[in-house]
Amino acid sequence: MGNKQVKQHFETAQKTGVLKISQMRLNEFPSALKAFPNVLKTLDLSENRFAELPDDIGKFTLLKHLNVVGNRLISIPEIIGVLVKLETLNAMNNLIVRLPPELGQCKNLKQIHLSNNQINEFPTMVCGLRQLDVLDLSRNKITLIPPEVSTLQVTELNVNQNQISEVSENIALCPKLKTFRIEENCLQATAALSKIMKDSQICNLSVDGNLFSSKAFAELDGYEAYMERYTAARKKIF
Repeated sequence: MGNKQVKQHFETAQKTGVLKISQMRLNEFPSALKAFPNVLKTLDLSENRFAELPDDIGKFTLLKHLNVVGNRLISIPEIIGVLVKLETLNAMNNLIVRLPPELGQCKNLKQIHLSNNQINEFPTMVCGLRQLDVLDLSRNKITLIPPEVSTLQVTELNVNQNQISEVSENIALCPKLKTFRIEENCLQATAALSKIMKDSQICNLSVDGNLFSSKAFAELDGYEAYMERYTAARKKIF
């Protein structure tokens, strides 16, 4: 971390609030970052070799965008809860198994990207985040979507390529959910899907690659109501 290029990154970041130190093969938090003033709004640590994020990250209370894509993280630290201005968390392509309850304190989060990790439980702590618009949990090991999902505020939920065999009917109660991607899971053509199609606001439901045929899907109660919403949404786009 002593080369000229990195030093220049730090000097520029003090003026701009944006620090990008990606693809530098780092496996620990740079000492210069530990002593860095609390001015950062964007921190990009992507494509390094971090196994953990230290509590020092909690001092950057002005942070709006945190990018830790492509590291070796197995968890997100509890200190994340103090980053109440955080709007975007991008932690795709890691080894994350669990998320801390404190993530639910980041009340300004708008987007959470956690694709391609090892998460095996749906992160219910984010369900009450009123600003959250996009939640990407694709390519993990989640097996069910629990009843708590009813308070999820997102317009788009992506759980493609998990191991989901059960979806709570409460997902139909999500007040803003329009796009629900649940391809390549272990779903049967059940009453929960019928409930989603009949009673939700979802107008883009992606279900390919589950344990039922497209014919069985089209025969479910509620399919026609869903197709009306789908067609209306397409007309708005075009």
